[in-house]
Amino acid sequence: MITVELARRLRDAGMGWTPSSGDRFVVPDRDMDEQVFVVSEMTIETQQLASGAVVRFNGTTEWALDSIAQDEVVWLPRESQLRAMLGDRFHRLEAVPEGFVVVLQDGAYDGPGARHADIDAERAYARALLDVLTDGPDHSRPGSGAG
Repeated sequence: MITVELARRLRDAGMGWTPSSGDRFVVPDRDMDEQVFVVSEMTIETQQLASGAVVRFNGTTEWALDSIAQDEVVWLPRESQLRAMLGDRFHRLEAVPEGFVVVLQDGAYDGPGARHADIDAERAYARALLDVLTDGPDHSRPGSGAG
């Protein structure tokens, strides 16, 4: 799973999110940073209000939170979602002794380009997407905890 810090960097770089069932997210800065929620029609749903999109918590919860603005939560996209967002820029995923490497398609010619490594495949995909969104390399060290 990608880190909250890396997910924030993706969001700040312009990664959009239209919540759907199964999506994971966190509610940061409310002493719940470690708790991962999942969008589900039964318990957690999204709703568009005049004031903006909200994430609504249905049923009984241990804490008093009925809803929260969508822009106050941080989406933790899955590997397949990150790969889909890379689109035709994705060239391949490689397993290496230290984890995984996502290789992007070089736009200048028909071949591999930038490589993004991490100890986790989702985080390697996230680093590659951050590179694409910011139009530059993500030089964070793999597994450094930097994102």
